[in-house]
Amino acid sequence: MAKLSEQEIKEMVRQLPEGWEVRDQKLRKEFIFNDFKGSVDFLKRIQPVADSMNHHPDVCIYYSKVIIELTTHDEGGITKMDFDLAMKIDSLSKVS
Repeated sequence: MAKLSEQEIKEMVRQLPEGWEVRDQKLRKEFIFNDFKGSVDFLKRIQPVADSMNHHPDVCIYYSKVIIELTTHDEGGITKMDFDLAMKIDSLSKVS
């Protein structure tokens, strides 16, 4: 999976749900939950999806906030796989 150009990234990020941005050459979004359990449950939903894709996000968990960052380390930047996983992660954030 090849690294995307800056123009390709700009075009594709517009297709993502609200809140996704490019920061430090990574796709990034902050998700807010009611409490720590909500944050941890969200990560538990992400884990099997990320494992099935063999593509894992960088994650930082605060009490009620989860920050997800996506990049394809092997390619040295953002690839289509990052956008695919971003869409899946975003849909998982809406599951209660």
